[in-house]
Amino acid sequence: MILLAVIRLSVLACVLPVLVPVVSLGVYGQDPNITLVYPKSKVVDQTDDYHGTKIDDPFRWLEDVDAADTKAWVSEQNKLTFDYLESIAARGKFKERLTKLWNFERYGLPRQYGKTYFYSYNNGLQNQNVLYIAESLDADGLAKQKLLLDPNLLSKDGTVALSGYVPSDDGKFLAYGVAESGSDWNVWKVRDVQTGVDLSDTVRWVKFSSVSWTSDHRGFFYSRYDEPVGNEFTGVNYFQKLYYHRLGTPQSDDVLVYDRPDQKEWGFGAAVSDDGNFLTISVWRGTEKKNLVFFAPITNGKIPTRQDVVELIGDFNADWQFLGNDNHSFYFETDDSAPKHRIVAIDIHAPDRGNWKTIVPQADESIENSSLLGNRLLVHYLKDATSVVKEFGTDGKVGAEINLPALGTVSGFEGKRTAKETFFSFTNYITPPTVLRLDLEKLESSLWKSPQLDFDPANYITERVFYTSKDGTRIPMILSRKKGTERNGQLPTILYGYGGFNISITPTFSPANLAWMEQGGMYAVANLRGGGEYGRDWHESGMLANKQRVFDDFISAAEHLIKENYTSSSKLAISGRSNGGLLVGATMAQRPDLFAVALPAVGVMDMLRFHKFTIGWAWVSEFGSSEDPSQFANILRYSPLHRLRPGTRYPATLITTGDHDDRVVPGHSYKFAARLQSCQSGARPTLIRIETSAGHGAGTPVAKLIDTAADTLAFVWKNFGLE
Repeated sequence: MILLAVIRLSVLACVLPVLVPVVSLGVYGQDPNITLVYPKSKVVDQTDDYHGTKIDDPFRWLEDVDAADTKAWVSEQNKLTFDYLESIAARGKFKERLTKLWNFERYGLPRQYGKTYFYSYNNGLQNQNVLYIAESLDADGLAKQKLLLDPNLLSKDGTVALSGYVPSDDGKFLAYGVAESGSDWNVWKVRDVQTGVDLSDTVRWVKFSSVSWTSDHRGFFYSRYDEPVGNEFTGVNYFQKLYYHRLGTPQSDDVLVYDRPDQKEWGFGAAVSDDGNFLTISVWRGTEKKNLVFFAPITNGKIPTRQDVVELIGDFNADWQFLGNDNHSFYFETDDSAPKHRIVAIDIHAPDRGNWKTIVPQADESIENSSLLGNRLLVHYLKDATSVVKEFGTDGKVGAEINLPALGTVSGFEGKRTAKETFFSFTNYITPPTVLRLDLEKLESSLWKSPQLDFDPANYITERVFYTSKDGTRIPMILSRKKGTERNGQLPTILYGYGGFNISITPTFSPANLAWMEQGGMYAVANLRGGGEYGRDWHESGMLANKQRVFDDFISAAEHLIKENYTSSSKLAISGRSNGGLLVGATMAQRPDLFAVALPAVGVMDMLRFHKFTIGWAWVSEFGSSEDPSQFANILRYSPLHRLRPGTRYPATLITTGDHDDRVVPGHSYKFAARLQSCQSGARPTLIRIETSAGHGAGTPVAKLIDTAADTLAFVWKNFGLE
C-alpha cells in the first residue's frame, strides 16, 4: 500500500456563510497599495448547478495542466514568486545552513534475505538514496559492501526515484520500482543481485502496489491499472487488477489472478505468507481504513486464479492487517470490536466469528502497527502520539517492553518468522533517525548507526502540552525549540497539522525544522482529530460531517499558543501538506486574522471537484461528495476555494505544488492561488511556487527539498518582519 501529511489557530468563533441560490467567484481588483503585480488570471463563464445552488468556477481552465494558457500562467506565476523569494536576504543564509544540515550520512533499515543484507544509504546530499548489499553488518562486512542500485544515475536532475524494492527470499533477485518526476505511476524491473544486471522483465502501469515474491523465487504478484487513455496525470484510476508475473516472460503473458469488473473502486494488496503456502489479498476501497480479506492456497507452485480465491472477511466493517500464520491459523491486527485495535487468530478451516481467538486485547493506548517475527509479536502502541513497543507471545503471554531512547517515534521491526534479529529506527523533532538492532532472543537493542550532524541536541527542548478545543476535547500538541528562548509572546512559530485519513502525526526529525529552531523559532505540531493517534473513534470524529472539528482543533491550538504567551498572531505561521494543505486553506479562510503566514502545500482546495481526478474519488469516504445532496452543504461551508471572500486581508501566503502531482492534481493549487490573489486586500504577498518535474512529495530530490525549505523559511522570516 502507499502513503502521506500537516497545520492551524483563532479568537472569535468563525461564522459560516449562509447558502444562497447563487455563489459567485468573480474576480476583484487588487488594493492600490499592494507592492506586487500579479499575472492576469483570465476568467471563463463557467457555472455549475449543485442541487439547486449555482456555483461559478471562473478558473476552471487551470485544471487543464497541459493547456498552453495554463503553462503560460505557471511560468508567469513562478517568475513573480522566485523574483520575490530571491530578493529576501535571509534566503541565501537559510540555504547555506540547510545544505550543511542536510549533509549527513543516512542509513535505511537493513533486512536479510538469504545470506545478504539489503539497505539504503545516502552520503548526505545525494538526490536519491542508493541501495547497498553486504554479507554482514559489522565493520568488516561494511568495508566490503557492494553498491547494487543507484537511482541518481537514472536521470540528470535526480527526479527518477526508487519507489520501492523487494528482494526474493533467497536474496538472488531484486524487484524494484522507479517513479519519474514524483508521479504515483511506477515501472517495476528485476535485477540479478550477484551480477548487478537487469533482466528483461518490465512491469508497467503499477500504482498503489508493491510486489510479493512466491517462495520458489520464480515470480511475484503485483497490482496495476489498465494503460491510461488520455492524460495519465489527471485521468481517474478505477478497476485495479491483481496479476502474477513470472520471470523471463513479457508482461502481456502475466496471469490475471483477481479482478472485479463489478467493483470499479476495489484495489488489491497481495502478500505471500512466510511459509509460502498462501496468497493473502487485502481488498481496499478508497482511503477507508476498512478492508476485506481473501486468501488462496499456493500448492506445488500453482498460481491461483479467481476460482481459487476464498473470502475470509467479506464486509467492509473493520481494518484487517495480516501478520502471519501458523499453518491454517491466521493472525490479524484489527479494529473489529476494538476501536484501538487488537490482535486475533482465525482458523481458516473454522472461520466463524465464534471461533476467533483474541491474542492481544485492546488496551488504553492505540495500536499503530504490529509485527510477527522471531515467533513473537511486537506491538507498536501510541501513547499521546509517541511510541511504546511491547512484546507478546503468539499465545498472548505478555512479555517485555522494548527500551526506547526517549519520547519519539519508532518504525521498522520487519522480518520473517524465523528471524533472530530485526532493526528499527528511532527519531523525534531533535533527534535524527537512529538505527538500532534488536536481538529477538534476548530482546536487547544495540546501536547500529547514529547520524552525525553539525548541531547539539542538548541545546533543544521538546515538550508535550495539552489544550482544549472549541467543544471541550483535549488535544495533544508537541512544542520544540532552542533552550533559553523566552516565552515572551513573540516566539516566531510554525504550527503544523494534518488531521485526516487515520494518519498519526508523530515526532520526526527534519533539517528544515532544525534550521528554523536554530534561529530562535518554535515548531509546534498539533495532533488533531481525524488522525489515527487515538484509534478509530478519533479518526471518525474528524471526518465527513465532523470535518469542521479538525479546523476548530487547529484554531484552538493557535489560540492556546497565544493565550499561554508563546507567540502572537503577528509571529504565527500555519503549515500543512495534502490533507494538511486543505487544513491550512480552510483555516486561513475562516480565521484570516489569526495568522501572519499560511503555507498550504499540495492541498485539496476545490472540495466540489476533487473526486473527478486520478485517485480523488477514493477520498469521498473521508470528505463526502458534492454529488450527494446531504453532504454538499457541509463541504461547501469549508471548501478553501469557495470560502475565500473578496476584500479580505488574508495572511501572507506561499502555496506550493508540483506540476506532475498526480495524487492531488496541481489544478487545486492553481485555482486557489488565482482566487486568493483576486480576493486579497492589503499588501501581504499571495504567491504560488510550482516545482517542475515534481509530484506529491515522494522521491523529491534532496536539492529540490533544500531549495523549497530555504524558500519557505525565508518567506516566513520576511513576513514576520524579522529581516
